[in-house]
Amino acid sequence: MKSFFTLLLFSVTVLTHAQSKFNLDTSTVTWIGEKITSQSHTGTLKFKKAAINLEDLKNPYGVFEVDMTSLTNTDLTGKGKQQLEGHLKSADFFDVNTYATAYVSINKVLTKKGNLHEVSGDLTIKEITHPVNFSVTILKDKISGKLTFDRTKYNVKFASGSFFENLGDNLINDTITLEINLNKL
Repeated sequence: MKSFFTLLLFSVTVLTHAQSKFNLDTSTVTWIGEKITSQSHTGTLKFKKAAINLEDLKNPYGVFEVDMTSLTNTDLTGKGKQQLEGHLKSADFFDVNTYATAYVSINKVLTKKGNLHEVSGDLTIKEITHPVNFSVTILKDKISGKLTFDRTKYNVKFASGSFFENLGDNLINDTITLEINLNKL
């Protein structure tokens, strides 16, 4: 079965008419999570694999695999950074020791306007899969996308107002936004 955050980060090969390759070392998935107070945290994940072909709109293909163990925080330093990264990697959140990979797949192109494709597919986190819609922009030197999902659908319930009461300022919003940037070689 597919692990959760392998979804977010992709494979070295992207399929287009002329096969493109990605620089997975410089490609990232940026995550953004917010508390009810509008305080937010940001960080990155690394791709393991990425492949995409949206040339044939009737038979689109896209698979992105993300290394959840690569999860980092980018807005804190020192002990606070280490504590947040450890907590996000723990069983309270993404349990990366058990679910080291997350996946995103593209199943259908909903609309295409220039380089922007609105697509539907599946997101798999912690071996739980749900349908998602998101945008993908294909340029000569890179592919970018933005996906927002409800973490509670993937059994990530820590400090969620959907499951716990009286959290006050400790309530963490259920939605997480992922910004995907795949740099072509």
